[in-house]
Amino acid sequence: MGKLEPATDAPEASAVQEHVRLVEALLFAAVEPLDEAALRARLPDGVDLPAVLAALRQDYAGRGVNLVRLGGRWAFRTASDLAWLMAPDAAEPKKLSRAALETLAIIAYHQPVTRAEIEEIRGVSISKGTLDLLLETGWARLRGRRRVPGRPVTYGTTPAFLDHFGLDGIGDLPGLDELKGAGLLDGRLPPGFSVPMPSDDSALTPDEEPLDAADLSMSFPPPEPEEGA
Repeated sequence: MGKLEPATDAPEASAVQEHVRLVEALLFAAVEPLDEAALRARLPDGVDLPAVLAALRQDYAGRGVNLVRLGGRWAFRTASDLAWLMAPDAAEPKKLSRAALETLAIIAYHQPVTRAEIEEIRGVSISKGTLDLLLETGWARLRGRRRVPGRPVTYGTTPAFLDHFGLDGIGDLPGLDELKGAGLLDGRLPPGFSVPMPSDDSALTPDEEPLDAADLSMSFPPPEPEEGA
């Protein structure tokens, strides 16, 4: 499909509003959030997309649905104060155990991270089923393999993780002060304790190598090598 063109006889003063209508139509019909590159590909040349999105966001600010930016992509979502209306019809979400939530948090803040590194941070071992569940939800993914003996798999988060938790980017995760303020961290933390600045850059780090073809064909991670194997 080609680019959408506004009506040729639209007055100059209403050009921005016409562009707002075009973006509104694109986002309304989209089956998934759209990034700005995808929007620009369908819009007339020269559209001030940031201004258009800002205007559209303002238009919907007080409505039952809002325009939100999630993971760098734009979508319409039910206003947060009306989410209860959808509850009877919403699919029952998978309930994550405390171990799964802690594991997901470690992946989010420390990615790329291996299973052994997750266990070291948590101080206890985790079952393969915990990681399988996070992969099944679509909130965690296999990134690559660590360039160390045994080549353990590394894990990271996904755009679905950002979407589900209402984050525009991984940097929107709460920092140390916010975690303390929410009561999620004990005030008597050890000296030097810090929360890392998270990054979900899709590019592999120097100590990662790409997944094998066999890894990419699997829904869940291959077994990790046993200690001493």
